[in-house]
Amino acid sequence: HMCRLEVLAVQFSEYHPLKAITVTDSKSRRGGRKGSTSSSSSSSSSVAPDPLSSMLDGTDPLSLFAVVIYVTVIVTLSLGRKRKEKEEEVGSDFELWSSKRGEILSRFTTTEKLSINLFMGSDKSKASSPSSAVSEKVRTRLEELDDLEEGSQRELLNLSQKDYVNRIEELNQSLKEAWGSDQKVKALKIVIQCSKLLSDTSVIQFYPSKFVLITDILDTFGGLVYDRIWSMCADPHPLPESFSADDVNDTAKETCLNWFFKIASIRELVPRLYVEAALLKCNRFLTKSGIQETLQRLTAMIRGIGDPLVAVYARAYLCRVGMKVAPHLKDSLNKNFFDLLASFRQVHGESVQNQLVLQRVEIPIYLTLYSPAIHWILQCVAYRAPEVLLTEMMDRCKKLGNNALLLNSVMWAFRAEFVATRATDFISMIKDCDEAGFPKHLLFASLGHSLSVADPPESERLSILNEAWKVITKVRSPRDYINCAEIWVEFTCRHFTKREVNTVLADIIKHITPDRAFEDAYPQLQSVIKKILTYFHDFSVLFLMEKFLPFLDMFQKDSVRVEVCKSIMEVFIKHQQEPTRDPVILNPLLHICKTMHDSVNALTLDDEKRALSLLINGFIRMVSFGRDFEQQLSFCVEARATFCNLEPIIIHLIHTVNQLAMETRRVMKGNHSRKTAAFVRACATYGFITIPSLTSIFSRLNLYLLSGQVALANQCLSQADAFLKAAVSLLPEVPRTISIEGKQRSSEPFLLDFINNFLSTLLVVPDHPEQGVLYLVRGLLNMVQDYTWEDNSDAKIRVYISALPLLAAMSQESYLYTIPKVDSNETLYGGDPKFIAEINKLCETLISQVLDHLKELGQDEGVRRQGSLAFSLSGCLLAHGDLRNNKLNQLVVNLWNLWNLSHKRGFCDTRTSVRTLEYIKHQAQQADMSHLSDVTARLSLQSRA
Repeated sequence: HMCRLEVLAVQFSEYHPLKAITVTDSKSRRGGRKGSTSSSSSSSSSVAPDPLSSMLDGTDPLSLFAVVIYVTVIVTLSLGRKRKEKEEEVGSDFELWSSKRGEILSRFTTTEKLSINLFMGSDKSKASSPSSAVSEKVRTRLEELDDLEEGSQRELLNLSQKDYVNRIEELNQSLKEAWGSDQKVKALKIVIQCSKLLSDTSVIQFYPSKFVLITDILDTFGGLVYDRIWSMCADPHPLPESFSADDVNDTAKETCLNWFFKIASIRELVPRLYVEAALLKCNRFLTKSGIQETLQRLTAMIRGIGDPLVAVYARAYLCRVGMKVAPHLKDSLNKNFFDLLASFRQVHGESVQNQLVLQRVEIPIYLTLYSPAIHWILQCVAYRAPEVLLTEMMDRCKKLGNNALLLNSVMWAFRAEFVATRATDFISMIKDCDEAGFPKHLLFASLGHSLSVADPPESERLSILNEAWKVITKVRSPRDYINCAEIWVEFTCRHFTKREVNTVLADIIKHITPDRAFEDAYPQLQSVIKKILTYFHDFSVLFLMEKFLPFLDMFQKDSVRVEVCKSIMEVFIKHQQEPTRDPVILNPLLHICKTMHDSVNALTLDDEKRALSLLINGFIRMVSFGRDFEQQLSFCVEARATFCNLEPIIIHLIHTVNQLAMETRRVMKGNHSRKTAAFVRACATYGFITIPSLTSIFSRLNLYLLSGQVALANQCLSQADAFLKAAVSLLPEVPRTISIEGKQRSSEPFLLDFINNFLSTLLVVPDHPEQGVLYLVRGLLNMVQDYTWEDNSDAKIRVYISALPLLAAMSQESYLYTIPKVDSNETLYGGDPKFIAEINKLCETLISQVLDHLKELGQDEGVRRQGSLAFSLSGCLLAHGDLRNNKLNQLVVNLWNLWNLSHKRGFCDTRTSVRTLEYIKHQAQQADMSHLSDVTARLSLQSRA
């Protein structure tokens, strides 16, 4: 017969993990709600509840009203608390630890061999079956707690860095698996063993990366424990985000306490500290002030860590979880930093120095190991801190003898505006720093970062630049030099003129040119160029800098040089407001564009070619010699020779020259002099010579047609004739399929579009005196007749139908459109009967070809195509034919009936037929179109079968 323990009230505010523990068994007063915070002792004897007690509890309507008021007040206070907590949250302007993780892992590496102790699980850590007795479970738990640090371990020696990282990842996975299989103590053992690794500094250069890997596991563990306890509070209702300890039920509190008691049993300081810090957020379940009290206690505990490197990273982790859980508790953050300052003298102590000698690590390298931790601590301290705190930090650094490492972190952590206003003070502090431990040029680099985004007082800017450059120019290592100089270039460009920037460029060239050191500094040199381009958009000023072009000459690696040229051209195209003819700008940019063009080879991707072409075309568009058209043409001739490998540029140049010819026509108002006539002929010659070099056949066809139209507009009849004949002769070379965005597609739609455009141009083109009547039209139709069209294609017939409106327009006494000062066939033939007879003969031939094709489509599978072509031809004849001719009139009716036949079989749209017929009836009402009435009377609509 088990005796119940006496119930003792637990004062959570006085909780400490090492205090004595009393197990209590409590029951909720309100049986239906586990989340109740009030509890009472339960004895072995129970009193039966009075059934009337719930009815006679003294509750009246006024009491209920008071309760409502009380609940309203509680809700209001809760909303206020939520607003306060929202204000206390870390904002998006705070750089998270996750963003630093990758940089630390890539920066702090080692080739030394590493060792690790792996936890080996035992049967004792397996989950108990639900049926086991309570006493057996308690005994097992106690044995497991005893075995936390003495559990089976396997030490792995001589691991490479990669193997070590993989082992850590395995431990992380094992932690998740143990937790998922309800082996909570095993999970805790894994975390403890991992935390112990943070006491080991045997491979000191790898310590920052080890810290990152191990604390990832700690974060995982902390999250699992918190979520577990949170889930225990979800019945019957989940906890609100802004819950307090009073909202947590007793079971969850006891579980939470149990975890802290387990942690308190860890003997070694470092793992106990880290594991409790990982569970810092769980203090919310216990007391309101638990997090604050724990932070203060853990901060003080770190003072017991003897190794300063281990201690500083422990403080960094505590600040990390503190900022995540309670960012408003600034006191603990400040206390951690001030404790760090107080203990920093240990860095130069005998034990540390002996360790560095043993591991053959120089003091400057050793000090860089502190940077991530100190940077993080100071970032947390400085986040949204008042400016006066920076003054206090600077004073404390001075008391420490201007320790360079700390001063560097202070400049990185605080807002750039605060640092910039005290730039002169920082410079004097940097001068007083010891050069041996931490180079001064790194301090100036940190100062330069702040000054690149915030402005110091105007009166101090020149002295700041001079003081900084005195130190930078004395740096002997080219890598260190360019890393620092690259940062200060932005400050120089931001506040000074081309004179100072040119001086800086000269100094960089002087330092980086010997031994071809620039080959190892391309990223920094590219950054210098980008920063200059950010502040200097006037390229006449830029290229007048004596050292700018020699600076560009240092980019001798092809890929890097092209990227730099692209960045220059992008800025030029974006910021150049007006076209220019300034040789100071054009000559360097032409050279830059040639560099981009010459980088193209057989392996260059199409996307890269397009990008380069866009940039070069943007440059060509910004070149203008005003009314000096001959100079503009000469530039296009030079550009054609320079950029011959990029087809989009050649196409753009042809368009540019055609535009130049049309601009000449506009200036002369269509009345060319002998000089301008010769010039536009030269423009036509440019196009005629250049177009054949293009590989895209549709580009050639369209440019032949466009250039012919331009030549015709400028009264260059023989040149226009040559362009159009070249286009016609090119038609047989058009492939049946073309590649569009990597996919093969039929070329017929593009070819039909081109032919229709070509036909519309032929109306204004006069026949050549030495050629026959309509020789270009006949030539085009002959090429169409001989072209190998796709199987089951109606494209050829559609071309014939499209030619009929052209021939009808050519038979008119006055053409629909003409070109000024160009005599079309209406003027040459003047309605000559022979000319009209030729047109009628050609029309009869085309109609005959169409009708023959319609007969071939008489089979069922061709009915849809037959109806569509019949409708197209009938519409053409209705619009352009003389329907007073009975033969033509009957043909229209027959074609309409053929269309109706396909409509009857469901292949055509009824609405099209109705609209067409209504339009013809409307036209028949006009006085000169009365003959259409007879036609409409014979046209009928048939419904579908």
